Amino acid sequence: MIPSIAIFDVGKTNKKIMLFNEQYQLLHEENKQLRETVDEDGFPCEDVNALTAWLTQSLQSVLSNTRYDLKAINFAAYGASFVHLDEHHKPITALYNYLKPYPADLKVQFYNKYGGEALLARQTASPILGSLNSGLQLYRLKYEKPEIFGKIKYSLHLPQYLSFLVSKKLTTDISSVGCHTHLWDFERNEYHAWVLKENMLNKFAAIHRCDEPVGTYTASDPVSRNIQLPVGTGLHDSSAALIPYIASFHEPFVLISTGTWCISLNPFNHLPLTDEELAQDCLCYLSYQGKPVKASRLFAGYEHEQHARRMADHFHTAPDHYENVKLDIGMLDDLRAARHQYSLQNLSSFSTYEQAYHAFMLELTDRQIRSTTLVINGTDVKRIFVDGGFSKNKIFMHLLADAFPGIEVYAASVPQSTALGAALSIHRHWNKNDIRKDLIALEKCRI
Repeated sequence: MIPSIAIFDVGKTNKKIMLFNEQYQLLHEENKQLRETVDEDGFPCEDVNALTAWLTQSLQSVLSNTRYDLKAINFAAYGASFVHLDEHHKPITALYNYLKPYPADLKVQFYNKYGGEALLARQTASPILGSLNSGLQLYRLKYEKPEIFGKIKYSLHLPQYLSFLVSKKLTTDISSVGCHTHLWDFERNEYHAWVLKENMLNKFAAIHRCDEPVGTYTASDPVSRNIQLPVGTGLHDSSAALIPYIASFHEPFVLISTGTWCISLNPFNHLPLTDEELAQDCLCYLSYQGKPVKASRLFAGYEHEQHARRMADHFHTAPDHYENVKLDIGMLDDLRAARHQYSLQNLSSFSTYEQAYHAFMLELTDRQIRSTTLVINGTDVKRIFVDGGFSKNKIFMHLLADAFPGIEVYAASVPQSTALGAALSIHRHWNKNDIRKDLIALEKCRI
C-alpha cells in the first residue's frame, strides 16, 4: 500500500479527487461534472446535496482501495461561495452563485451606510464586485430574507464546508476570508467593522490555521485497522495554487496564472492598494500564511477565445488554428511600426491569419504587461513565472520577456497546482520526507 494524501479540488465545472504520494507525484485522479440546480429565484447554482453525496462516495471509494495507505485529507475550492447551516448543521439555503446579479438598491444602501465604494474597496483590498464580494451575499440575506438569516447558525465558505463534511469541525480559513469578500479589513488585519455592526460575526466559526489539521477522520481500512487521518481546514483555490511556488522559491517573484482570467500574483508586495490600482482591477488575497498577496486581473483568456473564433470565421480556419502559428519576430516589428494602419475590429485589414493573430497578441500582451506591472511596482522582483495555457504560447512569452528585460521570465508547469498546494499546506502532518526541489518544471524564455 502506497502512503498518500487525498485532495478534493472543487471547481465550478470540474470536481476532482486526487491522490499524491510522499514525493508529490500524482497517483490517482477522478473527475466529475455535476449538474447544476437553481435557487429560489431560478438562477443557476451548485447543487449542494449532489456535491455532498459525490464527496462522501469518492472518499469511501478511495478508502476501500487496497493500493493506497491514506495518511491525510485536504480540500481546495472556488471562493466567494457560502454554505449556510442551521442549528443542526444542515444547509438551509441554496449554494448561491457568485455570478448572480446583486440588487442595485441594496448595493447603494450598503455603501452609503459604510463610507462609500472607494473607502470600502481600499479597506477590504477588493474592487466592487457585487456577489463576488461574498460578504454582501450574507448582507443580502439579512435584508431580503430576514427569517432565513435568523435561522443561520454558521456560514462556511465552500472549502470549509467540504472539510466539515469529513472532520465534523466548523472552521473559517483566512485564505477564503481574504479573497475579495469585503469581510476583512486589510488595514487593521481583522474583520471589518461593518461585520460587527450588522451582528454577523457570530455567523462565522473561529479562524483556523491552514497549515494545521482541523481534526481527524476515523475509519476502518481494508484490513480492519481503525485509522485516524488528519483533515485540513481547506483552502481558497487561488491561494492553494500559489503554495508550490512559495515552497520552491524564496527570492521575489510574480506568478501569472493564466486561464479564462490571467491573474498576476506578487506575494512579496505588501504595499497598501491605492485607489488607482483598485480602479485597474487590482486586489489583495491573503495567503495560507495570512500574508497579503497583491494581485491584478485581466480577462485575457476569455478575450483570446472570442477573438480566435472571429479569426476562424473570417479566415475559414479551425477554431484552434492559432496553435499552429509560429512566432515571427519580424512580423511583430512590422506590426508595431504600422499600428495606426490596421484595426483588430476589421480583420480585412490583415492579409493572413498569421498577421491578424500576431497583431491581436501584440495588443493583448501589452495589456497583460500593464496589468502585471501594477503588482511589480515597488518590489525587487527577480523572476516572472507563467503557468496555464499562455505559458505554451511562444508569441505571448516572447513579448512578455521583451517587456521585462531585467527580469527572468519562465514558462512554468505544475501538474494540478491547486491540489498540490492543498497537500503541501499540511506537509509536516502526514509526510516525513523533505519537499522535493523539482516540484515545478521551468523553461526560461530567451529573447
